[in-house]
Amino acid sequence: KPDRPNTVRIPDRVDLRGSPRSRQGSPSHSPRLGPSRFLNGEKSGASFVGAELLGKLWGDRKKQPKNAKRKGGKVWYQKERVKGLVVVTALVGLFFLVDWIMLLRLQDHRVGSDDRSSRNASSVSAQVKVTKPSKGKKHYGGIYGRLLALAAHALAEGQNKREPKDLWQEPVVPASAWRPCADQRDWEPNEGKNGYIMVTANGGINQQRVAVCNAVVLARLLNATLVVPKFMYSSVWKDVSQFGDIYQEEHFIKYLAPDIRIVKELPEELKSLDLEAIGSVVTDVDVRKESKPSFYLKNILPILLQKRVVHFVGFGNRLAFDPIPFQLQRLRCRCNFHALKFVPKIQETAALLLERLHKHSAQPGLLDHYLVGPHAVAAMIARSDRAKASKYLALHLRFEIDMVAHSLCEFGGGEQEGQELEAYRQIHFPALTELKKTEKLPSPAMLRSEGLCPLTPEEAVLMLAALGFNRKTQIYVAGAQIYGGTSRLAALTSLYPNLVTKENLLSPAELEPFKNFSSQLAALDFIACTAADAFAMTDSGSQLSSLVSGYRIYYGGGRMPTIRPNKRRLADIFVKNNTIDWKVFEQRVRKAVRQTKHVQSRPKARSVYRYPRCKECMCRTD
Repeated sequence: KPDRPNTVRIPDRVDLRGSPRSRQGSPSHSPRLGPSRFLNGEKSGASFVGAELLGKLWGDRKKQPKNAKRKGGKVWYQKERVKGLVVVTALVGLFFLVDWIMLLRLQDHRVGSDDRSSRNASSVSAQVKVTKPSKGKKHYGGIYGRLLALAAHALAEGQNKREPKDLWQEPVVPASAWRPCADQRDWEPNEGKNGYIMVTANGGINQQRVAVCNAVVLARLLNATLVVPKFMYSSVWKDVSQFGDIYQEEHFIKYLAPDIRIVKELPEELKSLDLEAIGSVVTDVDVRKESKPSFYLKNILPILLQKRVVHFVGFGNRLAFDPIPFQLQRLRCRCNFHALKFVPKIQETAALLLERLHKHSAQPGLLDHYLVGPHAVAAMIARSDRAKASKYLALHLRFEIDMVAHSLCEFGGGEQEGQELEAYRQIHFPALTELKKTEKLPSPAMLRSEGLCPLTPEEAVLMLAALGFNRKTQIYVAGAQIYGGTSRLAALTSLYPNLVTKENLLSPAELEPFKNFSSQLAALDFIACTAADAFAMTDSGSQLSSLVSGYRIYYGGGRMPTIRPNKRRLADIFVKNNTIDWKVFEQRVRKAVRQTKHVQSRPKARSVYRYPRCKECMCRTD
C-alpha cells in the first residue's frame, strides 16, 4: 500500500498489515512523506532518501556566485581579444596543413588497396572459423557471453589443478589475535524505572535483528523497561512470525537481565492507553537515520517520563554507531552475538541442512555449536557416517526484485525490465518514485561505475571462476526468488553443477513447517551461510551479508574466510568484457578481492554487527 502524504494515526494495538516491508536483507522501508515532530524544519520523509542517495555520489557542491566582479576592465579585454585572434588564426592554418597531409596519405592507401583486399577476405573467413562454437558446446549469450565462454573453458582445463592457497583461508595470524569478549559486563543491572519502550520493527529478519539490539541499547540509555519487540506483518510476504517464533524468548530475557529489564507485555494500566492520541508513537519519519544518543535523551526521554511509554514503529537503523559510550556499544554486541538464539524448530532443521552440506561428517563445523546449539550438534554426530567433512562455499545472491528495483540500475532486460521495476517501485518504494520526479538522479551507468549496483548472477559466477574455485566446488545459494527466475541462474548452474539450495537439500516434509514463513526460511539461510567453509557476498550493503560476515569474524578465530567484492573495482573490470584476456581478468579480480581480505579493526561510525573487531566487542590476545 503506498505511503500517504501525511502522518498516519497508529493506535496502540497497531495493525500494520498494510505496511510494505521487503524480505530478508532488503533496503529499509520507505519513510512516510510527512514532517518530523523533532527535526524543526530540517529535511524529512522523501528528502531524507534524496539527500542520502545523492550525497553518496556527488557530495555537497557549492554554487558559484552569479555576479562576480570582473577584473582588469577595458585594457584587459582588448589584450584578451588580440590573443584570441592569434589563436584562431593558428588553428585555421593547422587545420589546412593536416587536411593536406591526410589527402596525400589517402592516395597512397588507394594504390595498395586492391592487393590487400583478397588477403583481408581470407583472414576474416579464418577468424570466423576459429570463433564459431563447436557442436555440443554451451553457447553463452547476453552481455557477458564472451567472458562466460572463457570461464567455462578455464574451468574445464583446470579441473585437476590445485585451487589457490588462500581461497579457503583468512590471514590467520592477524585474525586470530582477536577473541570474543562482549559477554563481559562492568555495570549494575538497570531498573527500568523511567517507563516502557515498545518496538515494532520493520524490514526482514536481518533488519529486525538490528532493530532489536538497538532497542536493547536504547532501553539501557533511557533507564527504561523493554517490552519484547514485535515484528511488522507484511501484506506482500504474508509472514506472521513474531519474536518468539524465531528467537528463544526466555533466553533473551534471562541473558540480558544483568543489563536491562525485559517484560513480555505492558502492565494492565497502560494497555488501554491510545498511544497515538497521547503522542507516544514515534515513527521513522520522526527520527533521523543513525541518530546519536543525545537525540534520544533530548527528545524521547521527556515523552517517556511524562507518558510512561514510547512506541517506536519501524526503528530501522535509527541509532548511530559513533559516538556511543563503551559499555552501550558492548551491550549491542552482547545482544547480537549472545542473546539472540534461534528456536529449537529452526536449529534442528538447520542442523539437518549443515549435516547434508558436510556429507554426514562426524566433525561439526567451527560455528555449529553457536548456531544450532549443543543438542542439535550431538544429534548430528550421532547420525554421522564419515570422518572427514566435505567443504562448501555459501553464496548470497542478493538479486531479488526489491533490491533490483531499489538500486535504480539496469540489468540488460531492456524496456520491459524498466517498466516492471518502475511499477514495483511505485507500490513498494513510493518515496523513491517521488524523488525521481523532483531530482536529477545519477544514471544507471554512473551508479554501476560507482559500485552501487548489486552483482548479477552472471557477474557473481565470473568472480568465483576468476578467483579459482574448482568446477566441482559445492555451492550453497542463499536468497529468495532471484529476479529473472531460473533462466537468470543458467550461467551459474552451467559452470558450477554442484549447486544446492535449502529447497533441494531438505525434503518437502522437512520444509513444511516453514511454509509461508519467509523470515524463518531466511534464518535457515543465515545459519547455512554463517557455518560455511567460505562465504561470498554479492552486495556488501545487504543486512544478511553484513550479519553473517560479522558472526564469522566474532566466532571464527581467523579460520572463516569471507569474500567481499569491491563492486567499484569489479565494475571497472567488467566494463572491458568484450576485449579483456581471461588471464588478465583473473589477475585483476583476484587483486580486487584480496585487498578486501585484510584484517582491520572497525572503521569509525561503521556497524559493530559487521565489523566486531573493536575493543567494545572483541579483545586482542597479543
